[in-house]
Amino acid sequence: MSTQRRFSTFDLLRFNNVNLDPLTETYNMYFYLQYLAKWPEYCFTAEGPGKRVMGYILGKAESFSGVSESWHGHVTAVTVPPEYRRLGMATKLMDELERVSEWDKCYFVDLFVRKSNALAIGMYTKMGYSIYRQVIGYYSGEEDAYDMRKALSRDVDKKSVIPLPHPVHPDDLD
Repeated sequence: MSTQRRFSTFDLLRFNNVNLDPLTETYNMYFYLQYLAKWPEYCFTAEGPGKRVMGYILGKAESFSGVSESWHGHVTAVTVPPEYRRLGMATKLMDELERVSEWDKCYFVDLFVRKSNALAIGMYTKMGYSIYRQVIGYYSGEEDAYDMRKALSRDVDKKSVIPLPHPVHPDDLD
């Protein structure tokens, strides 16, 4: 049994079981607080018995160059520790972020995932995401990423998910 709720600053004191996982990108405290201050409606925690953190998602709404069709929800981090994987936790957290993005009238939701993370790519594909483009050296200049996207109801023609024909570099990202 788990409960989903808004991520709070107090969760930063209780999420070590999640962030100590080697597959989790860990950020500094300022980074988390910035997200909670600017985009609180895009940040959620899954909590289990005893108020144990079972996972979280941090996201935001953004646009490239002020172009309206580029208005989208972005998944900055979604993570579930090994002991709670394969229980649908990540899917539930992603569903919440997509729900907020729909409410915020976004055209799509995007995320970056390591090209080598086949399990995550498979999970996102099952959730309706597709590979939009490959980003060369996105992770510390050493590992490529896929920019994966899922069109939302506002993107009737699904323009936001038409794949780019060639890879890009991090400097080329909008």
